Amino acid sequence: MSDDPAGTPALAVSGLSHSFGKIKALDDASFSVPAGRFAALLGQNGAGKTTLFSLITRLYNNRSGSIRIYGVEVREHPSVALAQMGVVFQQRTLDLDLSVLQNLHYHAALHGIAPSVARPRIEQELARTGLIDKAKQKVRTLSGGQIRRVEIARALIHRPRLLLLDEPTVGLDIGSRQDILDHARQLCREQGIGLLWATHLIDEIAADDQVIILHRGRVLADGTVEDIVRQAGADTIRDAFTRMTGPAAGPRASR
Repeated sequence: MSDDPAGTPALAVSGLSHSFGKIKALDDASFSVPAGRFAALLGQNGAGKTTLFSLITRLYNNRSGSIRIYGVEVREHPSVALAQMGVVFQQRTLDLDLSVLQNLHYHAALHGIAPSVARPRIEQELARTGLIDKAKQKVRTLSGGQIRRVEIARALIHRPRLLLLDEPTVGLDIGSRQDILDHARQLCREQGIGLLWATHLIDEIAADDQVIILHRGRVLADGTVEDIVRQAGADTIRDAFTRMTGPAAGPRASR
């Protein structure tokens, strides 16, 4: 296993492919996310984003390629690698009939965190998300944006160094979307967390983000907004994405 030397990427994916029957959902995908970096995984619905997340989180087993979290190969040392990662899935997974506190304490218990340790961590994360006054409310009484912030708080209780968010703003209004984005970028800046944010919404990308364009299972570009715009000979990231993912881009991935 890695000693995690300085400069080791939070996430390194290399030569990753995956198929469902005859349909290739990922095709030799490679990229890395540095520690402390907000990386947007940009792709249309069906580009392979969810398949990629499922492989990184071990919901699927990768039979080719490599996935490393801070140098630790996920397939060889899954418990060590996954302990360093927090995940917010596209589908909401909180228990709606439990309070915010009950959901978070349950998650802490699953990670083997003693109540005396979990309590201050939970308070800290709720304060960071501005939800300390909602702690005793049932989750079903919260807004969509508040639920997402609780899920991010939950994902951080075990102190991960890599955070994955799969289309976290789906169904949210513009204000709530921006609140979640601001909070995620703040985590990168203040805590040095490497963060992979999967989205199909180009307006969620900021000028200083790392952008990974995934289309029909292949990584078409990986770099800064400026690099990708220049590579595509475009004027904006929206124009660059449209040019790169046009009709001539090849067969379509499944999910």
